[in-house]
Amino acid sequence: MSILAAMAEHEHEQVVFWSDKAAELKAIIAIHDTTLGPALGGVRMWPYASETEALFDVLRLSAGMTYKSAAAGLNLGGGKAVIIADPSMKSEALYRSFGRFVESLGGRYITAEDVNTSMDDIMQIREETNYVAGLPESVGGGGDPSPFTALGALEGIKISVLKKLGLKSLRDITVAVQGAAGHVGTHLCELLHQEGAQLIVSDMNENGVAKIVEQFGATVVGLDEIYSVDAQVFAPCALGAIVNDQTIAQFKFSVIAGPANNQLLDESRHGALLRERNILYAPDYIINAGGVINCYYEVVNEYVRESIVKKVKGIYSTLEKIYDIADEQNVATPVAARHFAEQRIAIISKVRRHYLG
Repeated sequence: MSILAAMAEHEHEQVVFWSDKAAELKAIIAIHDTTLGPALGGVRMWPYASETEALFDVLRLSAGMTYKSAAAGLNLGGGKAVIIADPSMKSEALYRSFGRFVESLGGRYITAEDVNTSMDDIMQIREETNYVAGLPESVGGGGDPSPFTALGALEGIKISVLKKLGLKSLRDITVAVQGAAGHVGTHLCELLHQEGAQLIVSDMNENGVAKIVEQFGATVVGLDEIYSVDAQVFAPCALGAIVNDQTIAQFKFSVIAGPANNQLLDESRHGALLRERNILYAPDYIINAGGVINCYYEVVNEYVRESIVKKVKGIYSTLEKIYDIADEQNVATPVAARHFAEQRIAIISKVRRHYLG
């Protein structure tokens, strides 16, 4: 499939490639939709096996950001960036070159942290562009967005457990957390532990997992074993496409609710398959919106922590509405979530056309 065909399939507005041999940078920025505002989404560094694989990832991730911001009621569009490199290749030159890449788009895309990109990296990007979010509190930013992403995921797990199991508390509920030692995963494990949940965890970071076990009494399983454990809830906190034909066949979970992006390999088919198997799925771009909510209020210079916490906790009611839509329309939850987000985009688009016309 050609790049233009891939863009048309996902309805992207713009995909831009950047190569800087001196800085050893190869990057792609995908802008999916800017109806509601500039595209905001993090920059992910990953050693993709090919440029095709990187393009596939950035297209999926950027589309998810559109629906995430729309469903959360934010005036933002969806975008994402990927840097094709091993994290060991990080350098000031690389990130400053990426900053020039962002600057060249004139504000259509605002970048932030993502997998293998830290706040220190964001500060290097900021040397070349002001189109960044998720800055340290010391320079007027909101700091690490991970705690807000984890808080939103916790609220999503709560409403999902109530909806599926009829339980108002997470006490003694067993949650399988994949990617437990990551930024978001660690915060989510802490919150779940405080709620009285029992944790089964996996992560390639053995030292990080050991800390989770020590702090929260979690049980560790292998990377491939997490899919078949006995737990009511599966909370993916790592990379996407982990809900697929092979893993679904192993699931004993009643609920899938976690903050990882693009959890379903095929949103339509695997969403329907989960519904057939009577597994309640919390659409990822709804449950993981806490981080982008935090960044949004930084971008619009209205950063009040208490207000942001309240907004993030609203993920509970948003998911409740989506579950109701799924029941009323007799559709899978990803379909209901897409309808929910697209309805807002369509309304604002109609308003703009009326104003311009």
